[in-house]
Amino acid sequence: MTDVDTGGRDQLALAVLVQYRMATTEQMHLILSPDVRIEQTRRRLMKLRGEGLIDRITLPQAGRTRVWHPTPYGIQIAGEWPELRGRRPPRGTTDRTAVRLKVGHGLTVTETALAFLQDARRRGDLCRPLDWIPEVHHPLGSGEAVIPDALLYYQRHTADRTTRTHATDGTGGADGGNEDEPDARGGVMLRAFVEVDRATMGPERLAAKLTAYARLHSYAPTPAVRQRQRQRQQPFPEPTQETWRQRYPLFPRLLFVLDGTGPTGVETRISALRAAARGHQLAAFLREVPLLAVPMTDLLQQGPTAPVWRPVHNPDQRVDWMHTRHP
Repeated sequence: MTDVDTGGRDQLALAVLVQYRMATTEQMHLILSPDVRIEQTRRRLMKLRGEGLIDRITLPQAGRTRVWHPTPYGIQIAGEWPELRGRRPPRGTTDRTAVRLKVGHGLTVTETALAFLQDARRRGDLCRPLDWIPEVHHPLGSGEAVIPDALLYYQRHTADRTTRTHATDGTGGADGGNEDEPDARGGVMLRAFVEVDRATMGPERLAAKLTAYARLHSYAPTPAVRQRQRQRQQPFPEPTQETWRQRYPLFPRLLFVLDGTGPTGVETRISALRAAARGHQLAAFLREVPLLAVPMTDLLQQGPTAPVWRPVHNPDQRVDWMHTRHP
């Protein structure tokens, strides 16, 4: 009998490349079908390439790594699917030169996604490949926006409550304002903004992202003129709601993954984040939003639910990414 799931697997492969922007053959294999031989993934990718849905570039380094990316035709086809509706890749996603120039950061973001996907599989949690969404646009008004490297959706089973409270300093317990959200299926839904930093910008520019996220946390659009006129007629006009509440029940936690530098560089960047977090204008934001940083090497070697994350307000502490304790 014909494998009726073949089309579904092809569809997922294309959807992943459209959403992730780019991935190597090995990354695609681990994202899609880690339980089969990698030759099957290679054949699937070559089939999609033959159909004009995806293409590849070959990196000149040893091993000649192949990096896959969607074509304009592939984006057009996938854009009609409900799971990708409204998610338009940025310009340059399908251009071979643009892919080559962005490959360092793009593959690192994909590798970060893979760390969370593999960890969820080991733990029996729910995090599907399309639960990692790169570059979601969050407007701040006046043409400005916050665009995280990725938005992560993750459902944790409630049977395991220990990881959220584990910390190496013995101060277990969650007393923060951004508590996990119970899911109707019996789990707990978590969301995170993920920033992958490859040390291509100075520590101060990295730390400035905290201010942008704090602005997003408090940003509410200015009411339209007609609305203001109606409010003058009301003794107690309703307050304008922050725009992020239209998308999320809780503001996602903020995770910084630090790559491209050694231990000294990691410490410098965490110190810059901590200095920025001390500003009084960020106090309300930090009371409600967990803010954690981790070296990429620790994330890949031990996994995201290991106590390898450092709360920016207390970098001597070591916690897992589900930690919710605040100062």
